[in-house]
Amino acid sequence: MRDWLSSQILNDVFERTNKMKRVVSNIQNLGYTITNNPNAEANGKQKAAGMIIDQTLVNGASEGVSIRLINGKQKSAAVKLDRFALTNLLEAVNEVLSTEE
Repeated sequence: MRDWLSSQILNDVFERTNKMKRVVSNIQNLGYTITNNPNAEANGKQKAAGMIIDQTLVNGASEGVSIRLINGKQKSAAVKLDRFALTNLLEAVNEVLSTEE
């Protein structure tokens, strides 16, 4: 009985090690910072404003896009957008740009 139990334990140990799988991920972070020319405030200080767009790619597939607003040295919390929201944002920006000179 003891020999059978020890051989069973050894078989279980070897089975677990044979099931080990190695996964290597290729992670890339893309970031775009878009700012306008700093505006002079009443007190004479220059303040930059704009946005940061970040995208995470894992093995070539997008895992998410986030947007932050920049107001001077402060940044807002990141807002995650899906593809549908990004498409709507692109459409809105194109419409605004069509009326600008």
